[in-house]
Amino acid sequence: MRLLRALALLMGGLALTDLLLRSMSLGALVHGPRDRSRVALTFDDGPSERTAALLEVLARHRARATFFVLRGAAEGHPERMRALEQSGHQVESHGVVHRHALLLPPWTERAQLAWHPARSRGGLYRPPHGGHSPLTRLFAAAYGRRVAMWDLEGQDWLDRDPRALAERILRYVQPGSVILLHDGPARTLPLLEVLLPGLEQRGLEPVTLEELGAGPQGWAGGVRRALQGLPEMLGRHRST
Repeated sequence: MRLLRALALLMGGLALTDLLLRSMSLGALVHGPRDRSRVALTFDDGPSERTAALLEVLARHRARATFFVLRGAAEGHPERMRALEQSGHQVESHGVVHRHALLLPPWTERAQLAWHPARSRGGLYRPPHGGHSPLTRLFAAAYGRRVAMWDLEGQDWLDRDPRALAERILRYVQPGSVILLHDGPARTLPLLEVLLPGLEQRGLEPVTLEELGAGPQGWAGGVRRALQGLPEMLGRHRST
């Protein structure tokens, strides 16, 4: 009975951690000022074989972005990293292994936070899947990292029409939005060809996270983020 109680407490603690730190993203960088006509495009999981094509699309539309890179991909393809850095985009850490924090032993999660492409203290870290363990923020503080999340999912990992995905983003985007996309899926490129002109038509300039000036998430914003997508799940959409 004691063992069951202990397991229940452990599972409850992990669920609370997930709610507060992933779903609500308390204390993380989630969005920028709502009174400035700027948004941040962010790309996870690279660099990939499609990085060069992404950079070409962004350059053609004069858009700046932030790339959260994985150590293996970064160290395995230094030429792709050079292309990112020379293009003037912000480059930050997505960690060493692409696994949810709750599936990692503490020493591996420590390595996640210890590594950064700039090989320095500070900088940003985006947890794979947005996942947190009770140790994530402690390790982040130890290495001077800020945890960067998002407030609008691009859903480019789903097998859906790229135009429909772009139109969904444009339906929900607002000034200060941090948009989650990926460096890898083939559909991300045609998605951008619709999204970037749409942002321009709305007067929204894509900038880096540093330029956006994102601040830490508070309780009110956390509740809104946790409820994000509920109207969509219920079949109600905001008008464009």
